[in-house]
Amino acid sequence: MSDYLDETINVYRDAALKPNVGLCCTTTPVWQLPGLTIPKIMQEMNYGCGSTVHPRDLVNDPNILYVGVGGGMEVLQFAYFSRKTNGVIGVDIVDEMLTACDVNLIESESENDWFKRDFVSLRKGSALALPIEDNSIDVAAQNCLFNIFTKQDLQKALKEMYRVLKPYGRLVLSDPVTDQEMPETLRNDDRLRALCLSGSLSLEEYLKMITDAGFGTMEVRAKRPYRILAPGQYDTKEMIFLDSVEVCAIKDPMPSDGPCIFTGKSAIYYGTEDYFDDDKGHVLLQNQPLSICDKTANALMDLGRQDIHISPATFFYDGGGCC
Repeated sequence: MSDYLDETINVYRDAALKPNVGLCCTTTPVWQLPGLTIPKIMQEMNYGCGSTVHPRDLVNDPNILYVGVGGGMEVLQFAYFSRKTNGVIGVDIVDEMLTACDVNLIESESENDWFKRDFVSLRKGSALALPIEDNSIDVAAQNCLFNIFTKQDLQKALKEMYRVLKPYGRLVLSDPVTDQEMPETLRNDDRLRALCLSGSLSLEEYLKMITDAGFGTMEVRAKRPYRILAPGQYDTKEMIFLDSVEVCAIKDPMPSDGPCIFTGKSAIYYGTEDYFDDDKGHVLLQNQPLSICDKTANALMDLGRQDIHISPATFFYDGGGCC
């Protein structure tokens, strides 16, 4: 195992034995769902940078995989939507984290009358070689783990997620990104990488790596400020701004003209006709915004029409649209 992965295990072993509230800094509010009580210890061990729990993904009692269990908060939230034996599988490489998660889930059972401990199966394993069967998972998720990996290891982890997902299954991710150049001294610092600070890719490269793994549709669901690496505190000559993104990748067939990536763009037709039809499956009703993928946005802009407005990316996509 490489030095940075060894250091990652050390960091999260310590975080399992003694909760480290400041380890990660999610600004996403904890889901408030009817009948769901999240123990305080789980919230203290919420080592993520966003949320991967989206109710619209979690229909029909899905089989769910969560990699990097932390204190178990998201595992519990996922179990809320899959109330069956082994409906949620949690995988982690750190023995102490698996033990802590198990203890927290037992406490959760005493605080939630709907929850049974056997709803969740905890397994030891690596994201780079998941102990999961092919094509067996409906929804797979990870929160602030994949940004730790080098590009080579990230490629392996994404391929593993793709392997275990059923056709049209969903991979939900939350990770830090930066559009600035990360100094090599920081990128090669094993501890900073383990702390989710220096392994961040640009959003464009991050999305490309996911689509390169085979995912035909991508949704950028949120993009929020996350951290600042400042001169004097870190080995950098300029301020480096990190955002956290929440992304959903769908294991559907890759379109012949490339993946559909939704970054929150919309098209509005405001011409004199009732609607505009581009004869490619996109019908724009007069003055009604339609969510469109970036590929469709570029195609509509290339038409050069003066009666179609294409909004810039908001990096917030909430379903619907052209594809």
